Amino acid sequence: MGFIFAHLIFYLTLVLFGTYLLLGIHSALALRKYLRKNSYVNYNSLVLSPLSPRITIIAPAFNEGKTIIDNVRTLLSLYYNNFEVIMVNDGSTDDTFEKIRESYELVRVNYYFDYRIPCERIRGVYRSKDPAYNRLTVIDKNNGGKADSLNAGINISRSNLIVTIDADSIIEPDSILKLVKPFLEEKEKKVIGTGGVIRIVNSCDIERGHIRQINLPKRFLPRLQVLDYTRAFLLGRMAWSHLDGLMLISGAMGMFDRETVIRAGGYNVKTVGEDMELVLRMRRYMAEHDEKYEVTYIPDPLCWTEVPADLKSMRKQRTRWTRGLIESLWSHRKMLFNANYGRLGLLGYPYWLLFEWAAPLIAFLGIIYTVYLTIAGALNLPFFLLLFLFVYSFAVSLTTWAVLFEEITFHKYRRKRDVLRLIGTAMLEPFFYPVHTYFAVRGNLEALRGKKGWGKAERSGFQEKKKPARKERVPA
Repeated sequence: MGFIFAHLIFYLTLVLFGTYLLLGIHSALALRKYLRKNSYVNYNSLVLSPLSPRITIIAPAFNEGKTIIDNVRTLLSLYYNNFEVIMVNDGSTDDTFEKIRESYELVRVNYYFDYRIPCERIRGVYRSKDPAYNRLTVIDKNNGGKADSLNAGINISRSNLIVTIDADSIIEPDSILKLVKPFLEEKEKKVIGTGGVIRIVNSCDIERGHIRQINLPKRFLPRLQVLDYTRAFLLGRMAWSHLDGLMLISGAMGMFDRETVIRAGGYNVKTVGEDMELVLRMRRYMAEHDEKYEVTYIPDPLCWTEVPADLKSMRKQRTRWTRGLIESLWSHRKMLFNANYGRLGLLGYPYWLLFEWAAPLIAFLGIIYTVYLTIAGALNLPFFLLLFLFVYSFAVSLTTWAVLFEEITFHKYRRKRDVLRLIGTAMLEPFFYPVHTYFAVRGNLEALRGKKGWGKAERSGFQEKKKPARKERVPA
């Protein structure tokens, strides 16, 4: 029995790593094609063109008083000519709303809208008295969570395209130009969503809501997550976008066709994985209505976000991700191996079910079985060491490849020592896998117990370099 189980684990490992290798190769080829295609693109033409589509940026905010002014300033300074910003105050209990109302001289306005998507009551819509801030609209509403706030913003928006972001994210100035490009290029299919690379802002130098200098995180846990994000976005989502099996656009930043979002029912307020669940539901809607569509991925870095720097916060985040994955997969289980949903049903969904949900559980069983064999004195040490060496070598090689490939293409970390530190972290990362496995198992147990809600993850906040104070009338 032990011999059979050991070989089963070995062959599952081969399948897992073989799949990762194929995705990595496919992603590299797709990225190379993308870079060649876009090497001579003049994004300034989109800025100057009067035909550029109007875009609404929706940013929910709950108790973001410490950073809300810089957040709004960053959004208003994006490099695009035809956009508005809707900041949604989701019933904050701190001074978030008071700060933004005072800084931008907000007044309540009469604003007609329909509750096309259900959301908590909107208490008021506010605009600035200063014409310099005519792009800004602020919604004050009862607390309902992030998904509910996004639904409120969608109801208020009057643009065909919407961008949903986290209020505490830092957006690249040209991100809107890159996100909107697929909507303008595609002629045969309807583009319903685009997403891009999310980067980690921990330890970067921030000034007034903008990144002055990109630094590698100083602490070990955020550096681990740099590797995690690099693999997921560069080697995973790029490939699945090209294979038409992409089922997730990060909630930190994504652009969507507003009418399709509304017809699909908007964000689901009953799940903690609302970003994945929405993409799945939109894709189901388009497939079931026999409409040609596309969900695309932009491999350019578009958005920077803070990640947990301690184990407790990271555990809350990862268990929440697991619960969101389970809820999304279960809600749309009809898609599994269903040819009516194309490659998403035949490839994308099975991949997430097997490799993202089941693989950590299988790994957990393997760890338990290994401990049992060790205690019983029945562990086949040569086989165990061979398997460990194989897993370790492949994991480090794949991660190193992702890091070097990312540096060759986008080169965000300017110092060579940062790249070397990342590779050094990659060599230590496999020893952290049991912790990831524990987070996944705990997330499954929380899902079985019916746990709901996001929980509270502490953030250290963006660290800004101190400068002498200077007088200014209103933040711009």
